[in-house]
Amino acid sequence: MSFSFFAYLSRLRLIRRWSLMRNAVPENDAEHSLQVAMIAHAIALIAHNRYEKPVNPEHVLSLAVYHDATEVMTGDLPTPVKYHSEELRSAYHRLESLSADRLLALLPGDLRTDFVPYMKQDPGYERTLVKAADRISAYIKCMEEQRAGNREFDYAAENIRADIEAINLPEVRDFLTDFLPAFDMTLDELNHPTDRKSVV
Repeated sequence: MSFSFFAYLSRLRLIRRWSLMRNAVPENDAEHSLQVAMIAHAIALIAHNRYEKPVNPEHVLSLAVYHDATEVMTGDLPTPVKYHSEELRSAYHRLESLSADRLLALLPGDLRTDFVPYMKQDPGYERTLVKAADRISAYIKCMEEQRAGNREFDYAAENIRADIEAINLPEVRDFLTDFLPAFDMTLDELNHPTDRKSVV
């Protein structure tokens, strides 16, 4: 018997993000998930190494890889729609849960229990790190669109940055300080960072 769990997840690359907005560079869920995973892993390492927090960076990495997995069933519902009202928010959460159940059913029985924590992620500190990474990835997308002269993302950038700054975790602030400025650099500046006069 063949199981289609990973064949379904491979289609995350077909799920377009920011679908209501004009994009200079389109982004899909697979690309986004990879970036969120790398950022979340880094934040968890900062938390562990600098602040001695009891966090498993590899587990956070795994949570981040699968954080949008259910969207292969639901699509990426635009944020203004998803959070328009408490009724819509609750309905979307129910839909996510049903989608997670359907995905889990596509696994062999002896693996389903292992994937439950990734398909149905419980709230808590590690999930907070993934959510922070998700917002940072969204903000990076806004920065890239703005660099391309696309003002469509100005309002989103302002609101997402406010969301990130409201996360009261030193490991998140450290990531922003240590890594975010480089996303505003050109390839030449990345290759020769000392030649750049200032970094925003």
